[in-house]
Amino acid sequence: QVQLVESGGGSVQPGGSLRLSCAASGSRISLSTMGWYRQAPAKQRELVATISSVGFTNYADSVKGRFTISRDTAKNTVYLQMNRLKPEDTAVYYCNAVRWGSWGQGTQVTVSS
Repeated sequence: QVQLVESGGGSVQPGGSLRLSCAASGSRISLSTMGWYRQAPAKQRELVATISSVGFTNYADSVKGRFTISRDTAKNTVYLQMNRLKPEDTAVYYCNAVRWGSWGQGTQVTVSS
């Protein structure tokens, strides 16, 4: 089992940037595909990006070219760098560890002028 804690959310103007972090404990993130998901009000949770155990990345079409998922195995942490943010990126962002089915508590991202 792994425990996940997200941080780094906040409020930003359109065009701005944020970096989310997902700190894992209890096991090593290198053993699992790790993902970022988001859920906007009254919408279903959707996949944003994943990084496999060997480092392959995958992105939702809506964030390609703007978001970057990465990991630091020494810190056992996954990151989501979000650039050129848009109002439609507003959501609660969740970290997921596929191997253990674990989710973090979420961090709010609000993009508004």
